[in-house]
Amino acid sequence: MFQIFSGIWALLIGIVFIMLGNGMHFTLIGLRGGIEGFSATDLAIVASGYFLGFLSAARLTPGMIRRVGHVRVFAALGSFMSAGLIAFPLFTDPILWTVLRVLVGFCMSGIYVTAESWLNASATNETRGKVLSAYMIAQTLGIIGAQGLLTLGDAATAGLFIGASILVSISFGPILLSVTPTPAADVTRPMPLRTLFKNSPLGTVGIFLLGTIYATQSGMGAVYGSQIGMSANEIALFIAMLFGGALLLQFPIGWLSDRMDRRSLILGCAVLGATFCVLGWINGPDIWMLMAAAFLAGGVTTPLYALLLAYTNDALDPADMPAASGGLVMIFGIGAILGPLAAGAAMESYGPQMFWLVLGVTFVGIGAYALYRMTQRAAAPIADSDSYLGVLPTASPVAVEAAGAWAVEQAEIEREADT
Repeated sequence: MFQIFSGIWALLIGIVFIMLGNGMHFTLIGLRGGIEGFSATDLAIVASGYFLGFLSAARLTPGMIRRVGHVRVFAALGSFMSAGLIAFPLFTDPILWTVLRVLVGFCMSGIYVTAESWLNASATNETRGKVLSAYMIAQTLGIIGAQGLLTLGDAATAGLFIGASILVSISFGPILLSVTPTPAADVTRPMPLRTLFKNSPLGTVGIFLLGTIYATQSGMGAVYGSQIGMSANEIALFIAMLFGGALLLQFPIGWLSDRMDRRSLILGCAVLGATFCVLGWINGPDIWMLMAAAFLAGGVTTPLYALLLAYTNDALDPADMPAASGGLVMIFGIGAILGPLAAGAAMESYGPQMFWLVLGVTFVGIGAYALYRMTQRAAAPIADSDSYLGVLPTASPVAVEAAGAWAVEQAEIEREADT
């Protein structure tokens, strides 16, 4: 185990610090936007800006890495991101915030591509699963830990934004002082969306809808909390619950994924997600019921992403998986751009509780389409399914490709062991 992490410890530490800063900024946007009097529509546009930048960087970063190397790209994007974070309290205008969010999203996407290509090249077939799992855990813990840091300051001042910027700046240290060799990066050209839909309609539609759910949770959760009168500490806890549930539910859903028809499990997760959203919708005044609803609704979102990826891979030849990964990330990004816009418009017109209703209806959409697809195609034999590996919705095509390759390898090993 020590040998596995000896070459990537610096990167993992750097990622934790970056996620602390990025996680703080996500919640701060909703908190400070409410203080500044921004409308739900304004903040929805600001939230979507992040995912627009995120999607646009996925294809550009590998070229930058090939030209100047991982370390320089990591440091440059981190520097721009740090500057963007510290600029938010200086320019409290929705249009300027949207521009800054596009910048931060671009930088984070590039950082993910850099980090994940580095991790993937540092891993072997035997260690790739452990390395990717450690990376995903580091990201999640960073986001959750960021919510605790928000309780140490006041969103009405620049202090918390400065703190987020400092954390991102600190992340350079372990990376730049490490002597770990840095490999080249490459990302396969995405599969055309029509081809991807033909191979896996449920995977394609499900990933798109889940993109709207994830972006609404992460981008509009703090806006919802602010509009219903939560305190800053309660909002931080609410966001932590949205991400914390995934740590609990990832393993049981992954275990079931390798033992039953994945379409049935996708349907079940979508129904659970919709049910928890209804609980949040009808129990708005009860703060602890809201926390429970956030924990469970957010908890099924991340495993559902990995489940949809695994289901899509089951319908593909291994040679097509890298291109499909790029296509799925693109579809997810498009959904993530549109999700906050839809939720923001609904919240602006009908009130903050529409946050839950929009999420619940989207979960119902995933479940209904999964049920429809079960009537159109026979279930694939469970023995022919690839293995499940938890992948966060924020992963770049590099990590999704790596997870797909690992899943194929593990499935082959298990089939050979059974014969």
